[in-house]
Amino acid sequence: FAEMETGAGIGLYPLHRCKNIYLVRHAQGIHNVDGDKNYKAYMSHDYFDAELTQLGWQQVDNLRKHVRSSGLHKKIELVISSPLMRTMQTAVGVFGGDGYTDMSDVLPLMVANAGNSNRAAISSSNCPPIITEESCREHLGVHPCDQRRSISDYQFLFPAIDFSLAKSDEDILWKADVRETIEELAARGKKFLNWLWTRKEKEIAIVTHSGFLFHTLNALQNECHPDVKKEICSHFANCELRSMVIVDRSMLGSDSSVTDYPGKIPKGIDLPSDAVVENDNNIKA
Repeated sequence: FAEMETGAGIGLYPLHRCKNIYLVRHAQGIHNVDGDKNYKAYMSHDYFDAELTQLGWQQVDNLRKHVRSSGLHKKIELVISSPLMRTMQTAVGVFGGDGYTDMSDVLPLMVANAGNSNRAAISSSNCPPIITEESCREHLGVHPCDQRRSISDYQFLFPAIDFSLAKSDEDILWKADVRETIEELAARGKKFLNWLWTRKEKEIAIVTHSGFLFHTLNALQNECHPDVKKEICSHFANCELRSMVIVDRSMLGSDSSVTDYPGKIPKGIDLPSDAVVENDNNIKA
């Protein structure tokens, strides 16, 4: 009983009611350099839609190596990115393809030097599709670094990213004088996780932001053992990746299993073991 009270012990869930998600915070942005020292720096308009620093790109390169050495690049079926410069740069840098040339017959995920990156174009070949979704954006409002550009501007810089889920070209969610509350952000995060169940993919990487991750995961902390809370709810470092499993316990959003097998094919006598034992006893009597 004590274990049940604290959420300890073993639990079982059908595989088809689970998804593996890989949560990634973007690499270091230009706003982080001053903002981590002085929170008021996030108010500066110099950091509008902040791009990655050169250190941030080094972090991207290191995570890219890890994703390949661990085999994750072969498992991930879809990458979802917040539609901001620093998250999309991180997403394409970590999960994009190799060896883009101007002679290629596919669009690049990112054009050369997008967002002052000093980087060559990134190929969209041999990598999972990358889409953007507004509901995993950073804490909305007041901070210019969290305001996005127009989708049409992004489409020029990131030609092979799918922006079709965007509801408007201009940013109508960010307000200069209204800051989203923590409760509103957490509710948005839960809505985002519920939306994941509408996707057919089972292995999904999400490239998002520190505040979004921290407040969303903290809102779910009562769903797990106290020791797991510390692991899940701590702040993400720049370009940190954490692998997690989400479970559909409502039984509303799950597809049928593609790996389960019904048994008893072809049909025939298949008595339960206790019936077999009872028949053996009758024979002996």
